[in-house]
Amino acid sequence: MLLYRTTSGWVMQNASGKFFSVPQSAQEGLTTREDLFEYLNAMTGFAMPLEAAPANLRAPIESQEVWAAGVTYYRSRSARMAESHAAGGGDFYDRVYSAERPELFMKAVAHRVVGPESPVRIRRDSKWNVPEPELTLLISPKGKILGYTAGNDMSSRDIEGENPLYLPQAKVYDGSCALGPAILVTPEPLPSTTKISVKIQRGEKVMFNESTTLAEMKRTPVELSGYLYRENSFPQGAMLMTGTGVVPPDTFTLLPGDRVEVAIEGIGVLGNTVEQLA
Repeated sequence: MLLYRTTSGWVMQNASGKFFSVPQSAQEGLTTREDLFEYLNAMTGFAMPLEAAPANLRAPIESQEVWAAGVTYYRSRSARMAESHAAGGGDFYDRVYSAERPELFMKAVAHRVVGPESPVRIRRDSKWNVPEPELTLLISPKGKILGYTAGNDMSSRDIEGENPLYLPQAKVYDGSCALGPAILVTPEPLPSTTKISVKIQRGEKVMFNESTTLAEMKRTPVELSGYLYRENSFPQGAMLMTGTGVVPPDTFTLLPGDRVEVAIEGIGVLGNTVEQLA
């Protein structure tokens, strides 16, 4: 079951590919339900069918906080060690990768999140910016993984590399987080073969196009969500970005006008154009 958020409300798509409008009475707080999968399945019996796929998509988030996990893939560990070496922080990321406790940080509140075809931003005080394609979990208030969406964790690598304590400034700013196009609502864990891809296009030229799979993750989604909910309450639930295994080369930085597409099998393609405020 896929769940889309549009400017006029939530729309669901069943396994047969048919679209249904979620009744107005069920719109608010829909993604915080502990029984979300069962509720949506039952709703297809009386929800109004739609003739076309939903348009005017928004980020599939209500009032959840968005958190992120770092150094969950070996490739990310290597990139973070390299960028922080000069500041003396390279060893930190190797130790985090090997440790039982993951790196977790708050990425965004809902108003800082953008959806499909909305602009993601690069900072004016950074010269080295990259997208990070990430499987993102939708987690219920009680800590149950309800579904999955695609995420783009925009990052200023030069700011983070200057000092590991600058991580919040490198990661947390307006337009630094994109989610969409839909939430895959399922009670089953995603297969380890699930492919995550990112493509960066500058005009007609493809600047970067690579992929990985969930098999490359060191920690499972269940482990990451379990640590997030330790000693933390989320009355509206949470979204958790699970880290990236695809990193552009050190010689690459995003420029205004670039298009970034994050694709995850079973979920769809999250496309955004890069902008920088004057």
